[in-house]
Amino acid sequence: MVEPHPGRLLRLPEVLSMTGIGSKTDLYRRIRNGAFPASRRLSHRVAIWSESEVSEWIGQAWQKANKP
Repeated sequence: MVEPHPGRLLRLPEVLSMTGIGSKTDLYRRIRNGAFPASRRLSHRVAIWSESEVSEWIGQAWQKANKP
C-alpha cells in the first residue's frame, strides 16, 4: 500500500529545531516510548521525518500545554 505524500522530508537538525527538543537522545527516547513519530530510513545513514507528522505532534503538544 502506498502512503499519502508526507509533504517535505525533514532531517534530524530541522526536527530538533522545529520541536525545541533539546537533544537527539531525548528525541530517540520519545520515539522509543511512542511519544514522537518514528523516523524512516532513506539509507543506512539517513533518517527522515515527515513534516506533516512532526507538525501534527507540535499541534498536539501545544494543545496539551494550553489545556485549562
